[in-house]
Amino acid sequence: MKATRINIKEPARVPKELLKEVPSAKFPVTVGIPKENLPDEKRLVFTPEAVGMIVEAGHQILFEAGAGAGVNYSDADYSESGATVTNREEVFNCDLVFKIAPATLEEISMMKKKATVCSMLHFPDMSAELIHAMTERTLNATGYELLTSDGRNFPVRDSVSEIDGIAAISVASELLSNERGGKGILLGGIPGVSPAEIIIIGAGVTGKVVARAALALGASVKVFDSDILKLRQLQKELGAMVFTSVFQPNVLMNAFQSADVVIGALPRINEQVGYLIPANVIRRMKKGALIIDLRINQGGCFETTCFLPKNHPKVFEKGGITYYCKPNISSMAARTAAMAMSNIFTPMIIRTGESSLSGIVQSDTVFRSGLYMYSGKLVNLHVAKRFNLPANDIGLFLSVF
Repeated sequence: MKATRINIKEPARVPKELLKEVPSAKFPVTVGIPKENLPDEKRLVFTPEAVGMIVEAGHQILFEAGAGAGVNYSDADYSESGATVTNREEVFNCDLVFKIAPATLEEISMMKKKATVCSMLHFPDMSAELIHAMTERTLNATGYELLTSDGRNFPVRDSVSEIDGIAAISVASELLSNERGGKGILLGGIPGVSPAEIIIIGAGVTGKVVARAALALGASVKVFDSDILKLRQLQKELGAMVFTSVFQPNVLMNAFQSADVVIGALPRINEQVGYLIPANVIRRMKKGALIIDLRINQGGCFETTCFLPKNHPKVFEKGGITYYCKPNISSMAARTAAMAMSNIFTPMIIRTGESSLSGIVQSDTVFRSGLYMYSGKLVNLHVAKRFNLPANDIGLFLSVF
């Protein structure tokens, strides 16, 4: 019988780097991702990919069943990324809770003391009673729109503003069509037919994106703002085709008379002065014109939209003008919004594991800038003024809590 030689292979050589132990967070936190309870809110802060990175860093994520439906991700997508899919009570019992809409009284009652809730600042959904409930539980609270690195760049606000701007032009195009009861005009003209006239109130990030998208479609664009530096920068970037002006009454009145679409994009958070377009200017608009208020969550840009009752229709006609006042226009692109916010908050949570939550508040100026409540104390002047409450200097509390 012929002997058979068995070849024994040497073990595969694995690069040393792949054998390194995955670092675990020194200060692991539990992160809750609840399901939003507003019918029009489809956005979510984290994608499954972001969840996987956070779990890999040593943190635990509790995910409410069904929370990913609005961004077209299943519970299985999040479970496979390392999240624990569970019920609402457990999600709100985490160290950090990431929402889109502000927490309700019921949700605050489920949170443990000294936890941190992160959300948008939707002022119509907030109240002094809500602030008081957060104070009683000594919560920390972060408003996404407040996060800034230098007082000029706001990562979340700017990302959402870019989505809002592009979505606003899509909405305008749809509502001007015959199919939606509009005048039946295109935003861009064709040979022999004038383009639609679009007025943009605000030359910030949103206004710039709206103007760029409208110009690309061939519309005639006019931008108004109180800040001449913003207007100059916008015109420098977009060119002479866009008309810019400060709020000069006669110029504003004449522009509104011929406008087909007016889009309100002035920020109303952390601004020293809030501007509103008065009703007498709006009354000069022609029948069939359209107003889109992108700042309805912050109080509105127009006198005719800023005092709407809570249950008022979000799309309505008044005085021959169509109004679009849906508060969450970026929910039209909810997955894009989730990806954008994941890019911002994932590294922030991973850094939390290196120095604890209190440590990151002291060392990370961006994270600290977003806090409007710290250990139950209001620490943002503009939020406090909104509810006629006193504000405290966060620096006085950092050494105590």
